[in-house]
Amino acid sequence: MAETLFLGRTLSFHRRPEGAEDVGAFDYHETGAVHVKDGRILATGDAAELRRAAPKAKVVDHRPHLICAGFIDTHLHFPQVQVLASWGKDLLDWLNTYTFVEEQRFADMAHCEAMATGFYDGLLNNGTTTGVAYGSVHASSAEAMFAEAERRGMCMIGGKVMMDCHAPEALCDTAQTGYDDSLALIARWHGKGRLAYAITPRFALTSSPAQLEAAGALCAAHPECYMQTHVSENVDEIARAKALYPDAPDYVGIYERYGLLGERALLGHAIHLEPREIEVLAETGAKPVFCPTSNLFLGSGLYDDAGLRARGIHGGIATDIGGGTSYSMLQTLNEGYKVLQLRGQQMHPYQAFDWITRGNAEALGLAREIGTLEAGSAADMVVLDARATPEMALRADRIGTLAEELFLLMIMGDDRAVVQTYVAGAGQKGA
Repeated sequence: MAETLFLGRTLSFHRRPEGAEDVGAFDYHETGAVHVKDGRILATGDAAELRRAAPKAKVVDHRPHLICAGFIDTHLHFPQVQVLASWGKDLLDWLNTYTFVEEQRFADMAHCEAMATGFYDGLLNNGTTTGVAYGSVHASSAEAMFAEAERRGMCMIGGKVMMDCHAPEALCDTAQTGYDDSLALIARWHGKGRLAYAITPRFALTSSPAQLEAAGALCAAHPECYMQTHVSENVDEIARAKALYPDAPDYVGIYERYGLLGERALLGHAIHLEPREIEVLAETGAKPVFCPTSNLFLGSGLYDDAGLRARGIHGGIATDIGGGTSYSMLQTLNEGYKVLQLRGQQMHPYQAFDWITRGNAEALGLAREIGTLEAGSAADMVVLDARATPEMALRADRIGTLAEELFLLMIMGDDRAVVQTYVAGAGQKGA
């Protein structure tokens, strides 16, 4: 691949900003450029200097727009792309009325493949270059999800849901078939290109003790894989989990007992955690994942980011399509800001943009690979326009700082603010 210089204002974080004055947490170049070759970033810095260093490089001019690392979404449901905007009174009602019905359609590979196209178009049109996704119970859903990600050259983590009870018969595997299908998918897809497998017991409500034991065995045998599940999203869900596993000390304790927790464990929602559960997350390194749009949509509760960070727990942030209401990580920040305001906590725009790039990469253990514009990283990038709509442009006329621009993008921005998305240096928006 030819060398390319992408011109624009460049922004890349190298640690989480402590607050509004912590400009040392990131590199920002007003007249910047990103030098890319063979899908990797060679350098990011002053445009004039990089043009002198690479005089034969192809130039792609995105001035005056902002170039930053591609967004990372750490909790998605691939089979729920047609469940978005479905009314439900709460989590369990919504699952039973819409989600479990929709997911049965993923037994058909042709349907899986059609939905995979729309799923990845939705991500890339919104500037998301990496996702962590649940499939359905069908191995075909994971096959289609991985195959389309591979075709587009994306960094993608995911897995087939393991679910053997308390769900429609057409959506149930068994402890053994869930294990066997997951093992085969690990062998076929984990480490292939930019793909990684996540062992995926949906949650304690739909997995028997035998299945959670099987999932734990997979985690023990394949520590290089991720593990993803849900915990403490809804008070009725928590009560149901405790009733199903009365010997467990708490909801997190169910997963703890079966060896599912560790640094590569991703726990969706984690809203109503008890003190002991928080200590377990701190001890094991398991990562909670904040899903603000779905938490508000389903009335599930308010995530305690500051409380968790005070215990050294730095989780992810995600859209949670399709309980979540937008593919946009910008809109996820919008709702996340509001959730934390209701908690009496603040999320500065520097912290917000760090979270959806480097911060989520760090939660995945991939900060050397994605999430920044540093030399050696994959050239996954998003180009943003803070004047994308007339309303944004009107507001932008009164903006004087980078922080104000970022806040405008996260409050008023969506797919219209995404000028282009690059995956390994290749333009992908609308692919």
